[in-house]
Amino acid sequence: MTEHKANALANESSPYLLQHAHNPVDWMPWGDAAFERAKSENKLVFLSIGYATCHWCHVMERESFENVKIAEYMNEHFVCVKVDREERPDIDAVYMAVTQALNEGRGGWPMSLFLTPDKLPITAGTYFPPEDRYGRAGFNSVLKRMVELWSSEREKLVQQAAEITDWLRKQGAPEGGGELSDAPLRENYATLKLSFDERYGGFEKSPKFPTPHRLQALMRWHKHTGDDEPLRLAEHTLKCMTLGGIHDQIGGGFHRYSTDREWLTPHFEKMLYDQALLLEAFLDAWQITGKKQYAETAHNICGYVLRDLRDEAGGFHSAEDADSEGEEGKFYVWTYDELRTILGADADLAGFVWGCVEAGNYFDESTHERTGANILHLPRTVAESAKQRSMEEDELHRKIFEWRGKLFDLRCTRVRPLLDDKVLTDWNGLMIGAMARAGAVLNDDRYIKAAQEAAAFMLEQMNDNGRLLHRYRKGQAGIPGYAEDYAFLANGLFQLYEADFDTRWLAEADRLAGEMIRLFRHENGLLYTQGSDDPDVMIARNTNVFDGAIPAANSAGAYALVRLGRLLQKEEYTAAGADILKTLSQRLQQMSVAHCYALLALEWLVLPVREVVIAGPRADTATMLAELRSRFLPRTVVALHEPDEAGVAIRKLVPFVAEQKATNGKPTAYVCENYTCSAPVTDPSALASLLA
Repeated sequence: MTEHKANALANESSPYLLQHAHNPVDWMPWGDAAFERAKSENKLVFLSIGYATCHWCHVMERESFENVKIAEYMNEHFVCVKVDREERPDIDAVYMAVTQALNEGRGGWPMSLFLTPDKLPITAGTYFPPEDRYGRAGFNSVLKRMVELWSSEREKLVQQAAEITDWLRKQGAPEGGGELSDAPLRENYATLKLSFDERYGGFEKSPKFPTPHRLQALMRWHKHTGDDEPLRLAEHTLKCMTLGGIHDQIGGGFHRYSTDREWLTPHFEKMLYDQALLLEAFLDAWQITGKKQYAETAHNICGYVLRDLRDEAGGFHSAEDADSEGEEGKFYVWTYDELRTILGADADLAGFVWGCVEAGNYFDESTHERTGANILHLPRTVAESAKQRSMEEDELHRKIFEWRGKLFDLRCTRVRPLLDDKVLTDWNGLMIGAMARAGAVLNDDRYIKAAQEAAAFMLEQMNDNGRLLHRYRKGQAGIPGYAEDYAFLANGLFQLYEADFDTRWLAEADRLAGEMIRLFRHENGLLYTQGSDDPDVMIARNTNVFDGAIPAANSAGAYALVRLGRLLQKEEYTAAGADILKTLSQRLQQMSVAHCYALLALEWLVLPVREVVIAGPRADTATMLAELRSRFLPRTVVALHEPDEAGVAIRKLVPFVAEQKATNGKPTAYVCENYTCSAPVTDPSALASLLA
């Protein structure tokens, strides 16, 4: 890549924007300066939205934005603006709605739009090849056509943009409320069962996304009904993903999604939010079944995150790229010759275990030919491989452990994919909650400590006089926080409290919930993405309600509010959470699988909920807490009430615990369900009976 003079992106913090800082395109960041320039020069704005680890963003950059002739044409005829969708989800959400509306529901990144100087969208697309190709318009052609239209039919384009914007603004109108019931939970299970892939798990043919909240919803339905079938669907999917190439068999963690039905060939980027959401699903499965492979995978995810995604200041980085040295997956794949060099006489056994072949099992995306490289995966379980090779399973496990170490050491010498080292509050909220829960459930203090450090960092550094901020990188925090930031962090702090019972986290979750309602609540009960105090006003206000790869702000907000409302006995929180779900009630009924995270919140309002208080000195309650944490209790809030001065803080936050004290000096459990309390118990086995 030829180095060009730096453009205005060189002054930005975003790794994605900095990637484009030396393009020959005269990029500008989103802001008044860009649109004022477009007005003064009477030009269209070309808006490009992507993110640092986006493979096709890299492709379009190499093909078009580094092409000097194309760049010169862009600079002459357009004001060119770059946006990092992860830094600015508000901008991304507004223009994604336009892109999908204009492209029959299809959208993605890179997102490419042409705007008037007033930010109104005229037309939109995604990736464009540089020239016309296979019936797809080339970027050169699109640019020239837009210049021609802006010159000859400007009034028509402006009118078209106004009509699109008017449509967009109407999308945020109230949807109408309804009563809440368990019907969406039933419908969700029925729909997922119909679309289930019996052979490979999951719910699509290809590409296949993990969508862990679907699996969580299934496991919760199993818990409520006692029906083993929803659990089977979830377990089969978790097993197939763990064995597949989407799971990094050497370094741990999961890749973004699978490009095929078999979970073999991933899109190789690794996202923090995927690790957090998958960790929650594997912890659910471990608590329900007690099968050690789920605990092992949970440890595996935690290990990867702590090793490769930890910021030195305490937070968690956003992602790792799919590409290294200009090739997708190069860091992760192996030739058979490499296996022979590293593993010697064990290479053929390792190749059998990991599904490797001489010609490679990784196909070039454009030519569909074998590349000679192999994606390590497990085409069968280790037990099955051991049986087929007449080996003891323990011996094969020992060998795999050794092979992983050798391959990992060699892989560490390769050129690593780009690390997107920005720290995002919302994604960190997800990981804080998952990591804290992992520490409690797996009895590993390292994970709780990491969650504590990340939470402290969020509260101390991502804070502007009490106003939560969205993004941090290399010592600088900025961008007013969005609804997602408040919702995800409130949930994460709630789970951290239940892991270490430090009331600081619960108090902060309480504060964030109140602020979330104040700053983001729409009159119909939904949460806007942007706060009412955000100085950068979008052309339309967005309400995020669809649970895609990442849960929607409204789903996570409702989940935080109903859980906090139950523990803190704050009816205003419960009511606010219920209002969100009532406004979405028709969607929940008609499109339940698109709102699986919202269903996790709905359960708290339509199914039995339990409160558990463990009373006694912290040092004496370990056995009681271990009994609680060994069980899958998805609709349970837990508080620790210590005696005397140690319990002052929790009594202030949760006044009802004041009367729940240790009996005869013994740690005592108080269990209440559906507003009815059982007699207190001091024996862990008695607690187990109450929780059964």
